[in-house]
Amino acid sequence: MALAWLGIDLGTQGVRTLLVTAGGRVLGSGSVPLARGRREGVRHEQDPAEWWEAVCAASRGALAGNRVPVGGLAVCGTSGTVLLTDGAGRPAGPALMYDDGRAAAEAGRLRSAGLAVQDTWALPKACWLVAAHGPGRIAHQPDVITARLVGRRVPSDSSHALKTAYDLRRGAWPDTTGLPGGVLPDVVPPGTRLGEVCPAAADATGIPAGTPVLAGMTDGCAAQIASGALREGAWNSVLGTTLVLKGAAAEPVHDPAGVVYNHLAPGGTWLPGGASGVGAGVLTARFPGADPARMDARAAAFEPSNAVAYPLVSPGERFPFRAPRATALLLGDPVSDADLWAALLQGVAFTERLCLDYLHHLGAPVRGPLALTGGAARSAYWTQLRADVLGRPARVPAQPEPALGMAALAAYGTGAAPTLAEAAGAMVRTGTTVDPRPDRTSRFAEPYARLVDELEARGWLPSPVAAHARERLGRG
Repeated sequence: MALAWLGIDLGTQGVRTLLVTAGGRVLGSGSVPLARGRREGVRHEQDPAEWWEAVCAASRGALAGNRVPVGGLAVCGTSGTVLLTDGAGRPAGPALMYDDGRAAAEAGRLRSAGLAVQDTWALPKACWLVAAHGPGRIAHQPDVITARLVGRRVPSDSSHALKTAYDLRRGAWPDTTGLPGGVLPDVVPPGTRLGEVCPAAADATGIPAGTPVLAGMTDGCAAQIASGALREGAWNSVLGTTLVLKGAAAEPVHDPAGVVYNHLAPGGTWLPGGASGVGAGVLTARFPGADPARMDARAAAFEPSNAVAYPLVSPGERFPFRAPRATALLLGDPVSDADLWAALLQGVAFTERLCLDYLHHLGAPVRGPLALTGGAARSAYWTQLRADVLGRPARVPAQPEPALGMAALAAYGTGAAPTLAEAAGAMVRTGTTVDPRPDRTSRFAEPYARLVDELEARGWLPSPVAAHARERLGRG
């Protein structure tokens, strides 16, 4: 009997669900916005109860009228988002989101103890939560949803546990987390069966009771699966609220600075990459209510813009350099809103190029196929601009969504495909390939070099990395 798999994506701005067949046909979808989040300075929280409400509504939307049996489901969430729960896995307070910056002091102490963590990673925030609110059980974002689905507390997946300093090679928590015993969750590999949808969750979500629930991966990894970039040397750039780059490699990419981290996919493939604080979120912040298509059309007159931007969504940068005190910058004076919009689009593309230059600096193979996913991939203009700035072809899959990646992982976890790469290969459908326009690539060399110089001058970008970026630009 033909089956379909359900992927659930807990995004920053909403929950998205897709019901997909093994051959990649989308049978249904659901999307529900998240509106109760709180952002103030370095604080960024969301209400876990809203996640569950959105999952229920989005799942019912994806399953409405469906007559194909659901073979299983998996859930992805934002990497580094953590919260405290009680013994049953129920939230004990708000969740600290992936870019919440209140745990900088805890991160410094952990680095002094020998752990390579960044200020916004999950482990420092877990320490902050325990110190501020007392003992509890640390959970990652999807753990709350999978616990509600199966009706009991469940282990975390190793992908979400990575930024809580879980040691993927040893398969264990380090001894220097600074947390009391019993606070951190049990951990299992992605694709592990966690249980089945319980009757109460079936009533709430419309997902049939008994549907297998599989351990998921982070949203960045989910998007990478959805892009099909799982073979060695392939890369996926996910541009949503922020920017995430992930590739596939036979061995981890070693980074003494701790900027690049390595996920481990089922089957032993390593997925190196990093998450930047730059992204499309800056557009909604600077231009609330704007029509993106109209602004894109106007921005095309400014190539390059009269200004050079490093468009951080919130203070602090994690990739392609670690600078907790970095802030958004704008060099020059845009002559209009359209010129500023152009500067922000180009600034994100410059950051994307610098991320790839940094990966190349570390010895990672970066010249394999490049796929673009995330919400920004829906903008044909921005996609062409990114290909122009990068000077390389870019492929946009037909359904570039993390929820599709989770559907593929669920298919793999239930035994429908022997490897995750084969499950994804069967589901991912080819979209379009965008070739760079050579004359445009050369136009952006000067503003890119100017941005690299400024980041180095501010002490954010290490000089060896800046020199490598200029060398790749032909200005060494």
